[in-house]
Amino acid sequence: MQDAELLSRVRLSRRSLLKAAGAGGALLLSVQLPLLAKKAIAAEPEDAAPTTFNAVVRIGADDVVTLVMPRVEMGQGTYTAVPMLIAEELEVDLAQVRLEHAPADDKLYALPGGGVQVTGGSNSVRTSWLPMRQAGAAARMMLVAAAAQAWGVDASACRAETGSVVHTPSARRLRYGELAARAAELPVPDEIPLKDRAQFRMIGGDQKRLDGPEKVNGTARFGIDVQLPGLLVATVAASPVPGGRVKSVNTEAAQLVRGVRQVVQLDDVVAVVADHMGAARKGLAAAQVQWDDGQAAGYSTETMIAELAKASEQEGATARNEGDVAAVREGAQANGHRTIEAVYQQPLLAQAPMEPMNCTVHLRPDECELWLGTQVPTRAQAMAAEVTGLPLERVRVHNHLLGGGFGRRLDADYVTQAVRIAREVKGPLKVVWTREEDMQHSTYRPYHYNRLSATLDAQGKPIAWHHRVTGSSIIARYAPAGFKNGLDTDAIRDAAGPYEFPNLLVQYVRQDPPAGLLTGWWRGVGHMQNAIPVECFIDELARSAGQDAIAFRKPLLAKHPRALKVLEVAAERSGWGQPLPEGRGRGLAFTLSFRTYAAQVVEVSVDAEGNVKPERVVTVVDCGQQVSPATVEAQVQGGIVFGLSAVLFGNISIKDGRVEQSNFHDYRVLRMNEMPVMETHVIPSTEDPTGIGEISTVVITPAVLNAIHDATGKRIRRLPMSPADLKRA
Repeated sequence: MQDAELLSRVRLSRRSLLKAAGAGGALLLSVQLPLLAKKAIAAEPEDAAPTTFNAVVRIGADDVVTLVMPRVEMGQGTYTAVPMLIAEELEVDLAQVRLEHAPADDKLYALPGGGVQVTGGSNSVRTSWLPMRQAGAAARMMLVAAAAQAWGVDASACRAETGSVVHTPSARRLRYGELAARAAELPVPDEIPLKDRAQFRMIGGDQKRLDGPEKVNGTARFGIDVQLPGLLVATVAASPVPGGRVKSVNTEAAQLVRGVRQVVQLDDVVAVVADHMGAARKGLAAAQVQWDDGQAAGYSTETMIAELAKASEQEGATARNEGDVAAVREGAQANGHRTIEAVYQQPLLAQAPMEPMNCTVHLRPDECELWLGTQVPTRAQAMAAEVTGLPLERVRVHNHLLGGGFGRRLDADYVTQAVRIAREVKGPLKVVWTREEDMQHSTYRPYHYNRLSATLDAQGKPIAWHHRVTGSSIIARYAPAGFKNGLDTDAIRDAAGPYEFPNLLVQYVRQDPPAGLLTGWWRGVGHMQNAIPVECFIDELARSAGQDAIAFRKPLLAKHPRALKVLEVAAERSGWGQPLPEGRGRGLAFTLSFRTYAAQVVEVSVDAEGNVKPERVVTVVDCGQQVSPATVEAQVQGGIVFGLSAVLFGNISIKDGRVEQSNFHDYRVLRMNEMPVMETHVIPSTEDPTGIGEISTVVITPAVLNAIHDATGKRIRRLPMSPADLKRA
């Protein structure tokens, strides 16, 4: 039985939905957004401790339905898909729904199961699926009951219809706004049946994006758009080498620039404060900041790789240990088995969101206000509180739309820097980082060094799998309490994929870069880091065994019928196995991540000079019930562009302690004329929705690398690659 079906047949816990108030003639419902729906509807004792509620639905006298959203919109469609869930059950047009950014409050708005208010991990729709529908259905029932009461008729004779309640026999009609105050006086129903999927009129269909018009006409407000009375603007230069310090600043030259108000010099940062960004940038250039690079000045990418390679020879912490990999490997030759080994390396990558990093701060003696776009409002709040010494409740966060996040705005290092600068400035201050400054001081996707080995029996079946992941730990820095027993759970996520091996060993070795060189989240997180070596190595094993790549995977996925279906559709839609012209190749990658099953087939062409061009990408996903099909397709396509940019061009390199890349001229993204043909196929499903925003980023890189091998016979195990690697002899 599906969660939705179960929910429609049980008594709703009063701790899952609560009438908050009826102030001002409005109906307010507080909603608990659970991680697992069955936990949310579990029976609870009447004297149980009160539960906190993390979303508020308000229906006003003006007929407007307002949702206080605990998640943020950064282009992924959350501010349309989640309101659709309420509008579906409430029987209102989507255009009647308005959204407000939730304030920073972990107690009220934490991601269920995570304890922190965060937008990430492809969680927004799947954690909202049932509770938001509950809220809409409960409000609808209360409004119908209020109308029946007003008319003195039985509620069964009334129905909800496009924002009104209609008395069917007489055709009398009352708008929701006219009923809100009366409905607010009624109790929340004990039983709240939800629609059957066959009754959906909105879910599963394409709706106009609620955030679309304002983004088109320019009225949408991003963090960088903040304007306040007396606002000054600052731009920043931080030490280009981690741990470096300011040696000298030409303050006088900077202050000669018209519009410059102040030069702020901290130990590792110089900021020029001005009336506008242009003056701030000119002033910073005039300041001619000189640096004492410190001990990390000799650090380089080559140093990093050497340290990782050496560390990877250690046993490391054990994440999974099933069967006896060592025994199988030792007896391989005697038993006629073969052991294959490979090392896969992935470089540092920057997130490079389109909206430059920014944070506006107004610091007063007893209060600090922040205006920004962040995926983690309470982390930003905590960072500001730590710098200022103020209690959390005296730090207010005004969140905005995000011009891209991709994990960069899951961190709040820039908030700390902005508040440190604002302490030296009177009045509100907007700090804006140039693209170059952020590119060279980002929180990079870690460089990972993956050692893999597998033993194949005489029939080519993999009977042992060993994967040792070596790299820095994001969790140890970001959430130290989560780093236990030497394991970074994200770094080893999917280290064997969803595949079943009779003997399996997964290990993790922590090897961090110098202090100050931060590694952080990047679209797809641990799923993406492991899909590359796993899916490419699986392809190697299939070819070594003389088997088709899809046929080789199927026995390893026998416990996942949804996975098998996805692979079958991918083969059919992509023309798998059909011949291609010389110089072209076809590659496959599969993933089960964010609870979504996905397969991707990529066709590439490789010319005589070794230049790779993606020609066609076929993506098949089983993401449960689609809420907004257009959003699903857009997310798949966006992930493809992001991932192709990474595999074809992405690389953050270090020389003399400094990041070499600075902007899109040397940290390239895919251009319009380089785009492949893209096809997205979604398996119809009655399962609850799963994550979609990062899926195609997870599989695109290994699919491309496997396609390159198919086209050229050359196996790329270390990124970045160059045309020289693939140039024909």
